[in-house]
Amino acid sequence: QVQLVESGGGLVQAGGSLRLSCAASGLTFSRYAMGWFRQAPGKEREFVAAIDWSGGSTAVADSVKGRFTVSRDNAKNTVYLQMNSLKSEDTAVYYCAARSLVWDRTASRYAYWGQGTQVTVTS
Repeated sequence: QVQLVESGGGLVQAGGSLRLSCAASGLTFSRYAMGWFRQAPGKEREFVAAIDWSGGSTAVADSVKGRFTVSRDNAKNTVYLQMNSLKSEDTAVYYCAARSLVWDRTASRYAYWGQGTQVTVTS
């Protein structure tokens, strides 16, 4: 069965960096676009970043543009989210998700989800 496992979350001070990883199994990873979403307490899940199957097309939310970068290594079946200049408002549970071929900003269009990893940014 398909499994997406996030790692790399934790506690970091404002201005710091983290790199999240999402390891995929049970699917042909190179045929799937990958998305990163986050959900803060009391808020809806929101789009953060996404990358298409080849890595040739990416997107990031306006709120993280210039600070977050998404990348993938198809040989390792892993997608990454590099987060720099973190702010307290970036505190959330971060999820990776997979959908066929091309990315989308809408969470409901992703077929598979990980369990999430907590990112807490202290000021």
